[in-house]
Amino acid sequence: MARVFNFSAGPAVLPEEVLREAAAEMLDYRGTGMSVMEMSHRSRPFQEIIETAESDLRELMGIPDNYKVLFLQGGASQQFAMIPMNLMKNRVADYIITGQWAKKAWQEAQKYGKANAVASSADKTFTYIPDCSDLPISENADYVYICENNTIYGTKFHELPNTKGKPLVADVSSCFLSEPVDVSRYGMIYGGVQKNIGPAGVVIVIIRDDLITEDVLPGTPTMLQYKIHADNGSLYNTPPAYGIYICGKVFQWLKARGGLEAMKQYNEQKAKILYDFLDESKLFHGTVVKKDRSLMNVPFVTGDKELDAGFVREAEAAGFVNLKGHRTVGGMRASIYNAMPIEGVEKLVAFMAEFEKNNG
Repeated sequence: MARVFNFSAGPAVLPEEVLREAAAEMLDYRGTGMSVMEMSHRSRPFQEIIETAESDLRELMGIPDNYKVLFLQGGASQQFAMIPMNLMKNRVADYIITGQWAKKAWQEAQKYGKANAVASSADKTFTYIPDCSDLPISENADYVYICENNTIYGTKFHELPNTKGKPLVADVSSCFLSEPVDVSRYGMIYGGVQKNIGPAGVVIVIIRDDLITEDVLPGTPTMLQYKIHADNGSLYNTPPAYGIYICGKVFQWLKARGGLEAMKQYNEQKAKILYDFLDESKLFHGTVVKKDRSLMNVPFVTGDKELDAGFVREAEAAGFVNLKGHRTVGGMRASIYNAMPIEGVEKLVAFMAEFEKNNG
């Protein structure tokens, strides 16, 4: 069977070149006579894999020397607890609620201290990003938290909030490596890799050295302390070794494509094709305020639930899969991550135009 155009929000499409390379190395990784899947995480070959992956990520993002890169498990959702356990020294943190994942992180943080919702876009079903230029940041807040790109709702912070000197913690799961980032503007950036970088099972944490301390909340498990993982080079316990290996290949793929500036231009080009069609269509329309649109996740609807369901069915039969929107938004959602080729978006738009002609 031919490969489909996979518009899944995650686990999501991976670069075909990366998959082919991994397939070629599946039984014998570079003369070791075994797969990376079978390899000891303490072995020299794996040490090279994880060290090269970190080095390539640092180069791609321009990560300053005073930030640690950690390859962890538990997905982004485990970070909802790990962040307050490690960073909530004053038991106070401010959260900006722009979608389901930010809301879940805020709810989890309430177990550990005072988590303030200082801004929210819940009043309009998270279809916009609130003005964050002058928020009521708490004087003793340990950090300010955002979900930078909202996978479900298709919104993105195009300007970072004014945190008034407090460290910014950002979940970047669905926009990771989609464009250049000034890491120094954050105290911590983290994300599950299954949307834009690799297979499910790895979460990458990029955290400033001064935020990594032994001074964690009482009862914080050893496995949930950043310092333990930082001191052990992400090898305190058996890491998600195969997932890290694939992430490393994706980093090299990105470097070969010209890095994050080139990726941003490519992603803007792809998104423009889809958004331009939605803006001109009489049948389909986007659900997000224009200035806050994501380059990665594009929700859209017809306004008729039965027609939406019919579109998703016909699209799947034509080789465009995982276009059904999240239940809280309905309709459709096309996730057009780095590895989605421009051809996939062009063909989707052509299919949408044909569907509109037949159902207009």
